[in-house]
Amino acid sequence: MLTDIEIAQQAELKKIKEVAAKLDIAEDDLELYGNYIAKLSEDMIHRAAENPDGKLILVTAINPTPAGEGKTTVTVGLGQALGRLGKKSVIALREPSLGPCFGIKGGAAGGGYSQVVPMENLNLHFTGDFHAITSANNLLCAMLDNHLLQSNSLNIDPNRIVIKRCLDMNDRALRNIVIGLGKRTDGVVREDHFIITVASEIMAIVCLAEDISDLKERLGRIIVAYTYDNEPVTAADLKAVGSMTALLKDAMKPNLIQTLEHTPAIVHGGPFANIAHGCNSVRATKTALKLADYVVTEAGFGADLGAEKFFDIKCRMAGLKPDAVVLVATVRALKYNGGVSADSLSEENLEALEKGISNLGKHIENLKKYGIPIVVTLNHFMSDTENELRFVKEYCEKKNCRFTLSDVWEKGGEGGIPLAEALLDMLDKEKPDFHLLYEDSLTIKEKIEKVAVEIYGADGVIYTPEAENAINRIEKLGYSDFPVCIAKNQYSLSDDPKKLGRPEGFTVTIREVYVSAGAGFVVAISGTIMSMPGLPKVPAAERIDVIDDEIVGLF
Repeated sequence: MLTDIEIAQQAELKKIKEVAAKLDIAEDDLELYGNYIAKLSEDMIHRAAENPDGKLILVTAINPTPAGEGKTTVTVGLGQALGRLGKKSVIALREPSLGPCFGIKGGAAGGGYSQVVPMENLNLHFTGDFHAITSANNLLCAMLDNHLLQSNSLNIDPNRIVIKRCLDMNDRALRNIVIGLGKRTDGVVREDHFIITVASEIMAIVCLAEDISDLKERLGRIIVAYTYDNEPVTAADLKAVGSMTALLKDAMKPNLIQTLEHTPAIVHGGPFANIAHGCNSVRATKTALKLADYVVTEAGFGADLGAEKFFDIKCRMAGLKPDAVVLVATVRALKYNGGVSADSLSEENLEALEKGISNLGKHIENLKKYGIPIVVTLNHFMSDTENELRFVKEYCEKKNCRFTLSDVWEKGGEGGIPLAEALLDMLDKEKPDFHLLYEDSLTIKEKIEKVAVEIYGADGVIYTPEAENAINRIEKLGYSDFPVCIAKNQYSLSDDPKKLGRPEGFTVTIREVYVSAGAGFVVAISGTIMSMPGLPKVPAAERIDVIDDEIVGLF
């Protein structure tokens, strides 16, 4: 059996101008990065804005497990299946981070015969968007430290600096560091921190900004520190906005590539869903809606994280109204949620399936709260038995939810036709009544508790004294109307990754809260979630190499 990278490397790609033509994009509207990758021009994006919107389909999933769910694979396969049915479709995805590529998760190009290609380029440097975001963030940090050294005319308290440097790599040793050691000219000695680029506020800003003008306004609102008088200091105060914008100018343009079946794929931005807001850029999604009749997009990790943030942050800010949701699961993952060990998932176990399927049930209930039609699809494995498949199908029917199987890993678009047909029938017969989970007028605590209780299923929320003080300060600064972005582990509906299935009788602890004033949301960090992940004992990087001028080991 071929690996994902072997399948991708054996594929015959079309020139990107041919792929673009499917969306009526002329070659002059492409900024080429070789033969198979391009950025979309600003002129084309502005012209396309006059077109009517297509249908927006969100693909989400149950909580991730070591057994895998294949959310991106289903997203790609569904886009390919719609193309096979003669529909003008495009998929809109996030760009992968180097952190998980070299860490434990691997890349994010899909899998099997439902991948976006060229997958090596996508999973590595791609068009340099993440490097630009990293550079803009670290330029701001450098200008801040230079200001402290040169005069500190803004009266910044070095102990109240909140901006952190970033790096798109898992490097736990950089979480807490001391900078400025050496001579006086080497800087002011202070504690500093690194986060991974995909958790940075600038990543969120690039993904939420409508255009360059909006980008500059948002960058200017970034709070970098507080003065001795407790007043916020912004990027605009440091006069950093212009130079940051210059670094981000090209990164604001969405990227166009293709699937293995040459379906257009607009890939742009990539905040994590467990520590950031988990969606591709507003520009990519809105442009895709103007270019195709059907746009298939995804949100990171499970629906408790990615989908909730897609709705309550991205859709709220961008005025998007999704038409349908595809909820992805696997029999294997449901049995894992029911207590089966990873090495026994191929064995039929209806008792564990009955226990673990409560995780799927909770996600169905959560998604219905947003008023959008749902279809559940099972990523089909050879080890799945007829009894297990029938059990899940009957469960979904009892939940008044459509159900299909997906074989897109093995069969590509052909394996997604049953899902595509069910989706099209649902779009024809069921009209969405999209609404948000909470109103802007609620307090920060009320918003956090709304998500924790209604989406996670918690009994309540506990706040550390530090979090309490931060919330009071943020509300006094006038940011109480912002939505909340809760940083939570992805493996459980609770803030304890060991509580699988549908945990009950738990509380969520919020230990840190801060405002991302430029992005436009309040971040609440729960449990032990880290904004700079670490590498596992055996990182994926150990398996990656270049042999005979070809990359191997990337997945």
